[in-house]
Amino acid sequence: MALWRAYQRALAAHPWKVQVLTAGSLMGLGDIISQQLVERRGLQEHQTGRTLTMVSLGCGFVAPVLGGWYKVLDRLIPGTTKVDALKKMLLDQGGFAPCFLGCFLPLMGTLNGLSAQDNWAKLRRDYPDALLTNYYLWPAVQLANFYLVPLHYRNCSRVSPTDLLSSHYGGSCFYNSCLHPT
Repeated sequence: MALWRAYQRALAAHPWKVQVLTAGSLMGLGDIISQQLVERRGLQEHQTGRTLTMVSLGCGFVAPVLGGWYKVLDRLIPGTTKVDALKKMLLDQGGFAPCFLGCFLPLMGTLNGLSAQDNWAKLRRDYPDALLTNYYLWPAVQLANFYLVPLHYRNCSRVSPTDLLSSHYGGSCFYNSCLHPT
């Protein structure tokens, strides 16, 4: 409980820094869980570079983009009613999610060393499945997120389930696809 209170104080004092560090930490933890519990790599086969890539991506892309988006969304649709949450979810999933994935996938390809041509081919191949996979999970999660979670905690609620499911969701996941370029 004391740790949670300390986290809340830090979040109140330095919201942007804490959200960035939290997102990076959760994405790194999600990748560790994925490699160790889902993929069963063991410590000897753990891909540290992959985990560090996820931490960097959380700190440098996911947290700033989601944090900024959630602030804009709350200005566009102020309020906390069920109808407001539904409107936010529809705008988030109908407008933002396709754009986010369209940026996230090539960024991961670039971080994994893909050429521009290979990255474009991979985006064309993987984007439809990634977006469809997104729609299996995220509308419900985001509806709850917008209705129940205060703005300053939304990055955490959006990042953690994503990364705990980073290897497998319905048999395929866009993170797994990005982390293993082919």
